[in-house]
Amino acid sequence: MERLIIFDTTLRDGEQAPGASLNQKEKLEIAYALKELGVDVIEAGFPIASKGEVESVKEIAKSIKGPIICGLARAVKTDIDAAYEAVRHAKYPRIHVFLATSKIHLQYKLKKAEDEILRLAGEWVSYAKRLCSDIEFSPEDASRTEREFLFKVIETAIDAGANTINIPDTVGYAEPDEFGDLIKAIRENVSNIDKVVISVHCHNDLGLAVANSLSAIKNGARQVECTINGIGERAGNASLEEIVMAIKTRKDIFKDIETQIKTNQIYKLSRLVSKLTGFVVAPNKAIVGNNAFRHESGIHQDGILKERSTYEIIKPEDVGFVGSGIVLGKHSGRHALNHRLKELGFNLTEEQLERVSIRFKDLADKKKSIFDDDLISIVEDEITPIKPLWRLVSFKVTSGTEITPNAEVILRYKNKTLSGKSSGDGPIDACYKAIDKITGIRCELQDYRIEAVTKGKDALGEVSVKLKAKEKVVTSHGSSTDIIEASVRAYLNALNKIEGL
Repeated sequence: MERLIIFDTTLRDGEQAPGASLNQKEKLEIAYALKELGVDVIEAGFPIASKGEVESVKEIAKSIKGPIICGLARAVKTDIDAAYEAVRHAKYPRIHVFLATSKIHLQYKLKKAEDEILRLAGEWVSYAKRLCSDIEFSPEDASRTEREFLFKVIETAIDAGANTINIPDTVGYAEPDEFGDLIKAIRENVSNIDKVVISVHCHNDLGLAVANSLSAIKNGARQVECTINGIGERAGNASLEEIVMAIKTRKDIFKDIETQIKTNQIYKLSRLVSKLTGFVVAPNKAIVGNNAFRHESGIHQDGILKERSTYEIIKPEDVGFVGSGIVLGKHSGRHALNHRLKELGFNLTEEQLERVSIRFKDLADKKKSIFDDDLISIVEDEITPIKPLWRLVSFKVTSGTEITPNAEVILRYKNKTLSGKSSGDGPIDACYKAIDKITGIRCELQDYRIEAVTKGKDALGEVSVKLKAKEKVVTSHGSSTDIIEASVRAYLNALNKIEGL
């Protein structure tokens, strides 16, 4: 069997998706989860981007043991130095150098000739190699680069010391047969290609990122770059979960390929990334969407009841997909609650379990049925590492078609109980204005979204907000069967994030 190296770039290319910004604690939390998933390489960020980015990558390099920790750099000294400074504390550090090679990039972006690109590739890969033994090189926009020139660039980078050559379909332009043939041509025409691992990095502009990645694997690529939920620039990147499960499911095609991914962790990590980025996973998303293992058609239901494989090619438990059956109620104790949480993959401290238990009891009093998704949402809400400076004590609202909505909110701040009243365009707006009066923080609500995360008339609702205050922009979440309460919790969680940054 040949090992396929899984290179996860959720924390770099994934975070570059507009609106997906993560703080240092959130990036570290995802990095720990990626390690548990079993990824081989974590591209932790683009260190030259900012001081905060350097610190985030550095913290991941110091904390995460096992995977290779990679930092991205352009083919310039300042970038490479910043990347090395960020990853050098890792047990297995890597510097990923990229340089555009297509004519359109050379003419309009770099304004350089081909011989200059060859010189730069050799010079800066060689420089990076003197700092770090593991170097990856990417000829940016490779799929639109003239092949003969691409072969020369790759050969030059390998001679300069690259260990991995990554072939990016930077703008998602390629189609599967074409991209697979490109990988085959590289293997056949680059004289020193046997000295390196061939990697691919596909974007989803035409919806072909996963198909192109799989075609490349069939033609000899042995590293694939991907993200959780396929998030990333523009239409996103190749989806890690789709690639891994395609290889696992289609052993007739990928019979000699294996990964070390613990697939039963996939669904849980998908939820975590969705929650921290604020990017909702589409219900029909392959592998991790809420409808991925649900059947409404009578014909399908009949087939599933007789034999699941009639309409399911993947077992839900293989990706950690949790069912929506009734598991707990208001008469359940902490022991039963903790047992079920462990089955769902959560090992909580006593303090965390106490907070989750209180929220669970409150919810159980409001709902007749508690589902696994309810528990997951509560846990994710309670254990997200936000310092709770502001805590909700209570709120009251009055609203109707013929009266102005009014709200009274009571908060706990350190050892003080504070209250505020306000009117607004609606009950949620009134609550937010009351909170602003209490905290004295001027806030700008940039985005507000609501989603039912469980089923039934008493479904648990999750509110996502993007809040700007003190020159900081954060995304946060809150959940409850009462959507006003969920909205208030989301707003307070955002304020606590801002205070903690």
